[in-house]
Amino acid sequence: MRTAGVVEAADGTPIAFHTHGASRGPVVLLTNGIGTTENFWRFLVADLSVDHTVVHWDYRGHGHTPTAASRDYRLRTHADDLGRVTRRVMERDGRPPVHLAFSMGVAVLLELYRTQPELVRAMGLIAGAPDAPGTGVGLFRLPGASAAVRTAAALATPVVPLVAPLVKLFLRSRLPYPVALAAGVLQPGAARADIDQFLAGVAAMDPLAYWHTLRGLLGALGSDVLPRVSVPVHLIAASKDRLMPAAQLEAMRRALPHATFTRIDDAGHAGLVEKGPEMARAVRQLLSSLR
Repeated sequence: MRTAGVVEAADGTPIAFHTHGASRGPVVLLTNGIGTTENFWRFLVADLSVDHTVVHWDYRGHGHTPTAASRDYRLRTHADDLGRVTRRVMERDGRPPVHLAFSMGVAVLLELYRTQPELVRAMGLIAGAPDAPGTGVGLFRLPGASAAVRTAAALATPVVPLVAPLVKLFLRSRLPYPVALAAGVLQPGAARADIDQFLAGVAAMDPLAYWHTLRGLLGALGSDVLPRVSVPVHLIAASKDRLMPAAQLEAMRRALPHATFTRIDDAGHAGLVEKGPEMARAVRQLLSSLR
């Protein structure tokens, strides 16, 4: 069973969420990566909704949530939206949910934990890091490199609407899937239907909503939250992830010595659909430990 709901953000934006399952069992709350659609979670939803209530929500400008009323797409704003969804979910039994976050969602969830740790029972952090992608790795070790990227992204903003039609044309073509496979960004386990649905979702987005969300991600800086985390944490990494540097994941692992860890073999950044059953088993380890 799937039901839909909405919570109102601080600026009035209606934040959409969807509930799966028969409203029984502990609540698991899913937070996306940038641009990802609900189908990325389909294996986990099918597995967990048997004995859990699974809730998925959409960022501003993503899925069923419209663009931001205030044009605010900062990371802390997404975290506040997540907090509002969480409090609505807690109306059922008063207990905070187990949060599962993918990619950018890891930084969003940690930003929520910074200000409202009482809303988090446990965390499953999948293929994501607390800081902007690449932080402390390669050229990003150079002083000022991250700031330069953020400045370049800001300066490029006026160009986004101009190039958006060409980008959308490419995303809706047959090219992205084989190109991503050839580049190793996708692994063979990724079904074309899943990736096409994801690409169609990105192509349907307001380009500036995506761009400002990306700019928010480029400013992510949540490593300082890690020493404060006292709830159970399970880290899940993909062995062939080309988009999330292994060094960042290892740094997060060292900063969370109490966390458990699973590495999914032959999975890339889209491991949620490439190795869905294996991802579900890894999440079950966290849920089983809570019992």
